[in-house]
Amino acid sequence: MTTPDPESTVRPIEYKGEPLDSERGPGLGCFRFQVVLLVVVIILTPLSVVWRWPTAISAALLFLTIFLLLFAGQTVIFLLRLVSADRREGRRRPLGSATPTVGELEDQAATDGDEPAPIEPPADDDGSAPSGMRE
Repeated sequence: MTTPDPESTVRPIEYKGEPLDSERGPGLGCFRFQVVLLVVVIILTPLSVVWRWPTAISAALLFLTIFLLLFAGQTVIFLLRLVSADRREGRRRPLGSATPTVGELEDQAATDGDEPAPIEPPADDDGSAPSGMRE
């Protein structure tokens, strides 16, 4: 597990009260298995009704579909948190950005000891505020 720099403005992402460790929890293989099983069950559930399988089997497939949707959704959320935790280790500048990002402005303000200057809305060609911003 990596420990964040104590002087950094980036807070670690917490999971169950402690910093998120990418080595714990479900991985991508578990997620792929859940998705494949979910696709099979989603296809098989309506076909079981068309093929006139016993009602108990069709109902069981329906409940299994709902159960798998719950677990696949929770796994997606966990994996997104892992990606987020990996990306927060160090800020990266977007490739197409010509202006400083909000994070860079915050970092600069933290090192300067000042509050960041408020961002002014862009002006129209005549120098007035955009039509959606007028009071």
